[in-house]
Amino acid sequence: MVLLQKVSKVYPLYRRPSDRILELLPFFPSRLHRDFWALREVSLSVERGETVGIVGPNGSGKSTLLATVSGIVQPTSGRVVTEGRIAALLELGAGFNPEFTGRENVHLNGEILGLSRREVERVFPRIAAFADIGDFVDRPVKEYSSGMYVRLAFAAAIHVEPEILIVDEALAVGDAIFANRCIQKFEELKRRRVTVLFVSHDLGLVKRLADRAMLMLGGRVEAEGVPGEVVNRYVGLVLERERNRRSEEEESDGGPRGSFRHGDGSSRILAVEMLNAGGEPTQVLASGEKAGIRVRMRFARPSQEPVVGILIRSRLGIDVFGTNTRIEGLRLGSFAAGEVLQVEFHFDCLLTGQQYALTVAMQHWDGTSQDWVDDALSFTVVDTKDTAGLANLRTKVEWQRLQA
Repeated sequence: MVLLQKVSKVYPLYRRPSDRILELLPFFPSRLHRDFWALREVSLSVERGETVGIVGPNGSGKSTLLATVSGIVQPTSGRVVTEGRIAALLELGAGFNPEFTGRENVHLNGEILGLSRREVERVFPRIAAFADIGDFVDRPVKEYSSGMYVRLAFAAAIHVEPEILIVDEALAVGDAIFANRCIQKFEELKRRRVTVLFVSHDLGLVKRLADRAMLMLGGRVEAEGVPGEVVNRYVGLVLERERNRRSEEEESDGGPRGSFRHGDGSSRILAVEMLNAGGEPTQVLASGEKAGIRVRMRFARPSQEPVVGILIRSRLGIDVFGTNTRIEGLRLGSFAAGEVLQVEFHFDCLLTGQQYALTVAMQHWDGTSQDWVDDALSFTVVDTKDTAGLANLRTKVEWQRLQA
């Protein structure tokens, strides 16, 4: 069981290290710090065997909350009650001595959690098999890659028979095979009635694993309840913030900024919009829906046969689909400086339900860039079917019973 009652955590922030000392002096009455509230009156009750997923933007207090439940951070006010052995996998690098070998660190962590050396020896073969780092288990941890470290740390945490497991973004470091192995282990822990609190930016994972989800903003609990509903609220919040940010950028410098922008400046992309079936701007599409992408740009110099292109990537950066006006057999002609061009790409959204990023580009006919904007906007595809992969091929299944 985990119980938090109006838990708050405040950190004093100083502009200079010396201000911390000056503030202690009796003849220096000025207040030289400002308060940063990492948590503000957070209340939470988690029953035995329940899995709670915590989502929210960076800086919202998720990691501080887990550290407080683990006992690593003491709250400024409020009450934290836990019943049962806690195994925590928080910051990458925390908990292991870099000079010790992996085997020695596993024994040390097990003994800290109250296991005898014999008990650790009993479960060590399972830990080593799960981590699958080979002979490195007997090498100093300082020689490990981040993936090897998190493999061993996660394996140790789940095999010491915890009653409460606390995990902060552990699956973000491992590869796909290890991530799948961890998901199966999570489901096994749920069957064993182990209480799990975990933070993840993988919203699909939260919906799959969590019995309940919690959205944190500014150190407060903004929403709590059914994982799908909480995730949808978070996605809506992110999209709204992204829309406001993009609008401000477009007003300030005449175009979307994206994550990376380059080109020779012959033209400038002014606006990028995702369109729904009705031709209205949106950032949420239904799988199978008719959709469009509208790109508007202005020419700074005369241009002959410019090319407009789009590229859709998954949240992991995988290229999903890309095309341009030249591939589609269109020649746009000549444009003078100051002219504005608008191009719309229309397509069937045969994508699976998840988040995607859109890159747009203006190019010369030879492929050199006039204006290229990576991640000009993000959009979300929702689907009633839990289809795997990136493409929803709208499958139809036929079957019949045959006589032997």
